[in-house]
Amino acid sequence: MSTVRKIAPDRGLTIRMFTTGLLLVVLYGAVIGLLIAFGISASVVLVIAAAVLFVQYWFSDKIALFGMGGRLVTPEQAPQLHGVVDRLCALADLKKPRVAIADTDVPNAFATGRSPNNAVVCATTGLLRRLDEPELEAVLAHELSHVAHRDVAVMTIASFLGMVAGLVTRMMLWAGLLGGFGGGVGRGGGGRGGNNNGASQVALIEMGVLVVSVVVYAISFLLTRALSRYRELAADRSGALLIGQPSVLAAALVKVTGAMSKIPTRDLRAAESFNAFYFTPALNNRGVSISTLFSTHPSLDQRLAALSKLEAELGRPA
Repeated sequence: MSTVRKIAPDRGLTIRMFTTGLLLVVLYGAVIGLLIAFGISASVVLVIAAAVLFVQYWFSDKIALFGMGGRLVTPEQAPQLHGVVDRLCALADLKKPRVAIADTDVPNAFATGRSPNNAVVCATTGLLRRLDEPELEAVLAHELSHVAHRDVAVMTIASFLGMVAGLVTRMMLWAGLLGGFGGGVGRGGGGRGGNNNGASQVALIEMGVLVVSVVVYAISFLLTRALSRYRELAADRSGALLIGQPSVLAAALVKVTGAMSKIPTRDLRAAESFNAFYFTPALNNRGVSISTLFSTHPSLDQRLAALSKLEAELGRPA
């Protein structure tokens, strides 16, 4: 491992991140416009949106660590983990991120942070206990690829739009359930007919806002899922090339997925909300089905097939 193998940019991932970001900006503008059309002050909408986005972007690493129960560790506290990260960063000529451990039996790892200068790589105690050092190295090479590709920040911003659209949808649904669309609007409009017409117009506007916000949420959800699946394949490829052994990463994938099936469903459900950031999802899927559209990761079969193909490209038997 003496030769430097920088993690090369993935052109396909870069194009997808740019395209997804551009489409999400358009959708983001549409959501803000809808909120303003709904009668909320434009300045209030923009201030709240900017504040939430600022917090998510600048504090994404702290939020992720807190949510997943991770804690930063020193080289003295976790010498093996730090040693693996040190070797990989030297190999990739990459600035060393902060290193963390999450105390959970769910075998997994994730990377977070808005940039390589602000990154954190975290492994769970379940992962450290189950993998041997080459397999752990393969998993962390995958996570460092996310750091080098800067796709964590894009996913953080992308998930923010879906959160806003989902919030608007829930607000509209609750408003409809509690008061009825257009309820109480249009009073004093010059008689019963004027009131009814005004209420009907407001109800139509509110229904329009609800429908569009649902559509925006659905589109942003599918866009982020599609980007998330591709970025996992890109990180698999870059990580495997970094260590020079795709078969070891494939073995780690199989071992982690197998171990995941033995974790209590309750614990997996608790971890499922962080699937987009994990090395492998808490609840995995095999093959291709309608559920693939909603998955944060490619299926295990797809990932293994891609690694097998890469192994063959490197001149080794699959």
